[in-house]
Amino acid sequence: MKRLLAAGAFVLAGLVPAFVAPALAQQANDPQNTIFLDTKDGRITIRLRPDLAPKHVEQIKALTKQGFYNGVVFHRVIDGFMAQTGDPTGTGTGKSDLPNIPAEFTKTQYKRGSVGMARSQSPDSANSQFFICYEGCGPLTGQYTLFGEVVAGMDVVDKIKKGDAAANGLVRGPDKIVKMQLAADAK
Repeated sequence: MKRLLAAGAFVLAGLVPAFVAPALAQQANDPQNTIFLDTKDGRITIRLRPDLAPKHVEQIKALTKQGFYNGVVFHRVIDGFMAQTGDPTGTGTGKSDLPNIPAEFTKTQYKRGSVGMARSQSPDSANSQFFICYEGCGPLTGQYTLFGEVVAGMDVVDKIKKGDAAANGLVRGPDKIVKMQLAADAK
């Protein structure tokens, strides 16, 4: 609580820009369920939702702690839809060495900033790949596991290099995750 109050005091004093306050408040609230995803254009802060998808959140946290996502590209980015990452091969077919996770579908609506798990046709095939929604993700509700939401940095998500619409969002010379870490482990 002291961190949250301190963050608010710094904002009021003009020492921290107001747009940073939500990220600081989130970190202060639950650093074990907050992810910092850094790109060349800045930081994206993601609030994990173990209340919606506890198994998916645990997998994302385990992979993040291993450094699995560091250097991984955004291989599929569809303007106006979503940015997908988490494949160590950059092809859309790769995954981690951890087992796949059973689906944890909910009725919680996908919206701008929602973070969901990518999968193959099998509902129980999610592993390491995930996507961040721009718009138009509503139809994914109940079909893909939603495990988090962007609480700061959607302007950074908007800057991720877009893919070729004719090639289902395949990105040539893609942007990458420079570093991804739990707020509790941030240095």
